[in-house]
Amino acid sequence: MNNHSKWAWSCVCAFVSLTIGAAHVDSQEQPQPNWPQFRGGDSTGVSENRGLPDKWSATENVEWKAEIEGRGWGSPIVWGDNVFLSSVVNSAETEPLKKGLYFGGDRPSVPQTKHQWRVLCLDLTTGTTRWQQTVREGTPTGPIHLKNSYASETPVTDGKYVYVCFGGVGIYCFDFAGKQIWNYDLPAHPTRNGWGTAASPVLHGDVLYYVDDNDQQSMLIAIDKWSGKKLWSVDRDEKSNWATPFVWSHDARTEIVTAGTRAVRSYDLNGNVLWSIKGMSSITIATPYVSDGLLYVSSGYILDPVKALYAVRPGAKGDLTLADDQTSNEVIAWSSKTIAPYNPSTLVHADRLFVLYDRGTAACFRAKTGETLYASKALKRGTAFTASPWCYNGKFFCLNEDGDCVVIRESDSMEILHTNSLAEGELCLSTPSIAGDRLLIRADQRLYCIRNQQ
Repeated sequence: MNNHSKWAWSCVCAFVSLTIGAAHVDSQEQPQPNWPQFRGGDSTGVSENRGLPDKWSATENVEWKAEIEGRGWGSPIVWGDNVFLSSVVNSAETEPLKKGLYFGGDRPSVPQTKHQWRVLCLDLTTGTTRWQQTVREGTPTGPIHLKNSYASETPVTDGKYVYVCFGGVGIYCFDFAGKQIWNYDLPAHPTRNGWGTAASPVLHGDVLYYVDDNDQQSMLIAIDKWSGKKLWSVDRDEKSNWATPFVWSHDARTEIVTAGTRAVRSYDLNGNVLWSIKGMSSITIATPYVSDGLLYVSSGYILDPVKALYAVRPGAKGDLTLADDQTSNEVIAWSSKTIAPYNPSTLVHADRLFVLYDRGTAACFRAKTGETLYASKALKRGTAFTASPWCYNGKFFCLNEDGDCVVIRESDSMEILHTNSLAEGELCLSTPSIAGDRLLIRADQRLYCIRNQQ
């Protein structure tokens, strides 16, 4: 592609990004026909689309379901009538997963069976496979936790190309017809306890950003989205983390926010650190995001006493770390060391910060002040919640690992409305996606398209 074509397409992408909110602005006044990355165009997990389904089962309001060979916990993404996702197929029988939070999921040995790393495109309206490409075939480059997969990263798209990441293997760029444009090799590094990778790449303008936090050589990498050439990389003083970065555009500048164990750090578009906050838990998974001008970042490993959540104003510089007796400063609007979840990301809507905890409880706070609206209350006992919650139609949706989705009224007090259950035996760790009036739920072996059937 020549420079003139790149410039022309960049203008188109910039216009489309403004239209759907992919530049991470706070308002969502227009319907969202697309869901281009993890948790949507603005990373919030919130949709203002009307007509989305409130109730479903394994058969009720199921427009279609597609069998997906292999395993992958990355979310599906949508552009137009294209659904993109990744999967890795093991030639041997996959070990059954034990649900819930537990010790004993470490698998330090690398499997010696043949695996296939696949990229798929499905038709949004029918669920039929439009194309499927295998990008690698062989044995894995490292071990993973029993509950992880070799395809836990969510793809990202700019509406022309789709970018698919497999940690420790590579990032692959495809056009919408299934032609591979380029690939960028990712070296395999050891991760904490051999748990594997999960952080997804993000796009801004002509650049793809990827955080590769591991136990050997952590870095933030910037890649030219047209050619796959590395533009720059910066070393990070981090060990293994699983948090997807967030590109924050506000009046002062655009910055890349990365959550980490040793610090939350924000970088400029050249990889220079702008500000940092120390005081996270020892494992960081949740994705940062912005709502109503505040950045929310959290880290709540269940075995740590510190489960930190920060609400940060734009324009920060330097070390923002709070003293032990502080909960705020001129840049940090408020914070808490006790309320952050472990796996799920939080969400904000209508000045309510909703927090879903892995062990089946939820809490709600004033988003602008941190005031408690209701403390942690049980949703469904005896199960675990790994997928991040989402919000639409004045309701919070919480999907557990058994495929049961608890629907909660968005209010200042806890009110469970009902529970939607998929087929018995389903396993759901992937965060669902929303496009137009459709909800896409990825289970272990299939993808459900949920839509009001009238």
